[in-house]
Amino acid sequence: MKLLMISTDQKIFEKGSAVSLRQIEYARQYEEVHIIVFADKVFSETPLGSNVWAYPTRSISKWLYVFDAIKLGKFIAKKKGITHITCQDPFETGLVGALVKKDENLEIQIHTDIGSPYFKRFSQLEWIRSLIVPYTLRKADHVRVVSERIKKYITKYVDESKIEIRPIFVDTDKIKNAPISTDLHKKYPQFSKIILMASRLEKEKNIDMAIEAFKIVLTKNPGAGLVIVGSGSQEGYLKDIAKGLPVIFEGWIDDMASYYKTCDCFLVSSWYEGYGMTLVEANAAGCRIVSTDVGVAREMGAKIVGFDSISMAYGIIQSI
Repeated sequence: MKLLMISTDQKIFEKGSAVSLRQIEYARQYEEVHIIVFADKVFSETPLGSNVWAYPTRSISKWLYVFDAIKLGKFIAKKKGITHITCQDPFETGLVGALVKKDENLEIQIHTDIGSPYFKRFSQLEWIRSLIVPYTLRKADHVRVVSERIKKYITKYVDESKIEIRPIFVDTDKIKNAPISTDLHKKYPQFSKIILMASRLEKEKNIDMAIEAFKIVLTKNPGAGLVIVGSGSQEGYLKDIAKGLPVIFEGWIDDMASYYKTCDCFLVSSWYEGYGMTLVEANAAGCRIVSTDVGVAREMGAKIVGFDSISMAYGIIQSI
């Protein structure tokens, strides 16, 4: 079997990166793997291993990624005798795969809860992507999703027999057995209770509502603190609305296990999640979880709260 993969992850070109090493390992299942990556002219064709190669679209604009990938994909599919195509999403990469496909077996991967009513609320791009989904899924021979929630939604577009649920792998044993190297209560002794969040700081993560909920929490637990791990485009805005509050913003850290194990409550406020890896990690660490009804929150035993600051606040108050 010869595989053509359509991707947007430019870290594939970084020698020794986790992404490139993962592709080398994945390629063991195939005779050859050829990866097309949405990228500009800075990148060049790169052999990752003995049977796996990465090809940038070398586009002059991101608006040409799809068109350049289709052209390159058709060339590679014909020249290399491709038998299978896999795409990392049902949006742009899925559209490329659907338009390149002739006799090849097409797989579409879905990691986002595209069925959530909130999915297309935050940008025009997501709205456009939602229009692409029915076309790409109907072209697919196999669809790989990360949760039962997503599977149920996409059965309106694709036969259930073509859908496979494959959760994102989390080494839960490693988290359970990890020693505590950083105790949050010792790091922040000024807080009597610590609510922890770990998230990209983007609109769909709804961190501003979490901060509003935390204000209510403070009326009942004035010694509480909120620790937010992560970064993103909303960081400046979130820091502004949290001014004067006992809120700590930390960048990404490597040892989340210690944080999960020493906080009083882990909070997820997202409008939607495809899976929610942090939910699985927090559960493995034995952490109390408060979450909106997203991803695998229910399966992880989270206390489910509504998409409003009052419900979220009282869920936290009852958990700490």
